[in-house]
Amino acid sequence: MPKIDAINQKILRELSRNGRISNLDLAERAGLSPSACLRRVQELERSGVIRGYRAVMDPEAMGQGFLAYVSVGLSEHTKAAQLGFEKAMSQAPEVRECHNITGSREYLLRVEVADLAAYKRFHTDVLGTLPQVNALTTYVVMGTPKDERT
Repeated sequence: MPKIDAINQKILRELSRNGRISNLDLAERAGLSPSACLRRVQELERSGVIRGYRAVMDPEAMGQGFLAYVSVGLSEHTKAAQLGFEKAMSQAPEVRECHNITGSREYLLRVEVADLAAYKRFHTDVLGTLPQVNALTTYVVMGTPKDERT
């Protein structure tokens, strides 16, 4: 595992902002020569610090302008219930993130759909049919003043 020193932190910060930045620009921003920068990036990739690169889509441009977070309580606190719920969420395209959390609920979902009617269908036809689900609380996102994933 490479040491995450100040230079590697700069590299990671720049790549998280723009994964398509050229090595020349990245090297300049990190204060390195292009060859030294490339070696560091390759080592960060090889060691698994950088797991991959991806495109960040605009949900509204894709017709998915409705965003909600949903806390989910399970009816049973067993490994089988967790695995069944996680499998169902992995197959639900509306679920963009599924986190196993601490507290009074077991999961937090980030759900993106077209509109309230589409969310109601997901809530009723997907979440409402899972035998593992005992409780749901929906938090509708009205605005996003900060999101470092974009």
